[in-house]
Amino acid sequence: MSVPAIRALLPHAGQMVLLDRVLAVDEETLCAEVRLHAGSMLAGEGGVGAWVGIEYMAQAIAAHAGWLAQQRGEPVKVGVLLGARNYASSLGCFPRNGVLKVHVRRLLMADNGLGAFDCRIDVDGGAAGVATAVVTVFQPEDFNQFLNNGNAV
Repeated sequence: MSVPAIRALLPHAGQMVLLDRVLAVDEETLCAEVRLHAGSMLAGEGGVGAWVGIEYMAQAIAAHAGWLAQQRGEPVKVGVLLGARNYASSLGCFPRNGVLKVHVRRLLMADNGLGAFDCRIDVDGGAAGVATAVVTVFQPEDFNQFLNNGNAV
């Protein structure tokens, strides 16, 4: 199976696309790669702060949703990161010049667009599960209508 370019799966643009590519994807899971370097978005002297892991996870979830939409012949839609439960990282920073593998597994996807994903970040060639969380997201049917009407989940 051919996996589309990451930019075709995300509603993000420019430097806000923090993932480099999708390595594997199916109906329930996705694994994405992030290659860190001195010029990486949000990079500091020691690397990228581990707090950015939540955004890596959220973008991997968005890429999964984009892939599923494409499988159904639908356009990629915007979603909302609602929160992360039990985010933990054994690292203060993800290492500069490191390669991360971001794994997401769907736990729940309700008909109203509310979802939950079990997420994990591994350092390629190093430690597994250096960051973990359960991330909740919401993808309304019509994002602009959702914003204009001020509807809550």
